[in-house]
Amino acid sequence: MQKTKFSRINDQLYNLLFSFLSSSWKSKSINIISVLIGYFLFANFVTKFISEGKNELIMVPIIMLIIELIIRSRPTANSSLFKLWLIVDKVRIGATYAVILEAFKLGS
Repeated sequence: MQKTKFSRINDQLYNLLFSFLSSSWKSKSINIISVLIGYFLFANFVTKFISEGKNELIMVPIIMLIIELIIRSRPTANSSLFKLWLIVDKVRIGATYAVILEAFKLGS
């Protein structure tokens, strides 16, 4: 088939949305475990943090700063740290999900 602009866009869209289907079981399981670890750690952290009620105004900007540093410190795909960064990024995604879920639980 001839590579047209539409077929290239279609291929890129497919790779963007469904590339996880072609990955190995090892990478899928590492990604899922990383997300669940991030959720578990931050759900417990937020629950403890809410029950104490201390230093809320200091901890929230620190958490946001750490999340921004993780996002902005992305290495190149050829780097040896790229796989470690992917794991840390999935932990960040799980942590963000935990914080949002706790906010919905509290109704705020």
